[in-house]
Amino acid sequence: MDAGQNDTAAFDRLLSNKQQEPYVLKLFVSGMSPRSTSALHLLKTLCEEHLAGRYSLEVVDMYERPDAVTAHRVLASPTLLRLRPLPERRLIGDLSDRSVVMRTLDLG
Repeated sequence: MDAGQNDTAAFDRLLSNKQQEPYVLKLFVSGMSPRSTSALHLLKTLCEEHLAGRYSLEVVDMYERPDAVTAHRVLASPTLLRLRPLPERRLIGDLSDRSVVMRTLDLG
């Protein structure tokens, strides 16, 4: 096998590993408002469709966990953080657009 084929095989292995890496998500909401409920429903639906069995989702109520809000520098609700796989990604505000959420999660 020549060096070019080695490089391609190594790249394919890295890509495959990334596709299998578990997703770690945090969704910051302000209570259970209609907007928060809608964001959570859409996010759970997308995760079950595309990441079944390989994601964790923590829902953080900004009113109950101001420490987490400060630690993650969250300014608005809802805010979605994708902590893993790296690089971290953040989506702030309206989570009703399925395609935007999918791009943020790097699902399509």
